[in-house]
Amino acid sequence: MSGEPLPKAQVLTFGETMGSIRAAGLLRHGGAMSMSLGGAESNVAIGLARLGHSVRWVGRLGKDEVGKFALRTLCAEGVLTDAVVHDAHRPTGLMLLEKRIADVSRAAYYRAGSAGSALSFEDLAPALDAEPSILHFTGITPALSASASKAAVQAAETARERGITVSFDVNYRAKLWDREDAADALSVLAGLADIVIASEDEIDLLGSSSAHAPEAEVVDGLHARGVRDVIIKRGAEGATAYTADGACHCDAIKVPVVDTVGAGDAFTAGYLSAVLDWETLEERLHRGVTLGAFAVAATGDWENLPARNELSLISSAGTTIR
Repeated sequence: MSGEPLPKAQVLTFGETMGSIRAAGLLRHGGAMSMSLGGAESNVAIGLARLGHSVRWVGRLGKDEVGKFALRTLCAEGVLTDAVVHDAHRPTGLMLLEKRIADVSRAAYYRAGSAGSALSFEDLAPALDAEPSILHFTGITPALSASASKAAVQAAETARERGITVSFDVNYRAKLWDREDAADALSVLAGLADIVIASEDEIDLLGSSSAHAPEAEVVDGLHARGVRDVIIKRGAEGATAYTADGACHCDAIKVPVVDTVGAGDAFTAGYLSAVLDWETLEERLHRGVTLGAFAVAATGDWENLPARNELSLISSAGTTIR
């Protein structure tokens, strides 16, 4: 980085991006594998960029071939990478994926001591100074290391102080930390956000009173702490949004399910895109489930996400566009 101020982008997102290696069958059987890009925040970044938004991803990549691949892929997708930190001492992380059935994939992580785990607030500060409209991050980042956890808190606090909309997707990963430790950290981060997104099996992690608190109780508590939108992703049942004005639900779009990996990130990209376009709450949910439908209809975390002029294609399922 040259030290010059970064140009403004609508969205800033940060976290760890890895090489995502997919096995054609069971990992233990070996055989053909292919590498793509994996990472919740970079999935969202690509989804937003394809819809025509300016988005910057910040993170640490190793000075290795996987890091070069990650950078090349993000640049090719139109994501700004001008604030990426290149770490000469740590490798880029890896994730191995095997699909058992369409609805169930298993991941094995090789990210301990990775470049991404060394993320610090100093890495993010120049991008925050560029005054994005939205800061988006997930609960994966604070699970990576103490410095990454501190960076997430400081980034959210700084964004809130500067009037930047803060979006937080819980994205709990059981292989990274247990629910008790996660709940302590994630609840703090959720209270710093304007938009909180969680799956049905994650929302209780944000309750302040007891484990497995009822959804309505947790939602009310988040609103009391200043969260504006609380979004519950319900998979095949769609998504529900809770605001101070009431609740709104949007059913999922029914498509043949090929692969569910990345569907939640796709939903988040659609929702945030509609926020940037000043759409209504119902329209935000609809764009979210639309991107989710694109994601599950093909293999890959982000590869099938649509361009803006393709959003209506999902209603043409079963036909050929000529």
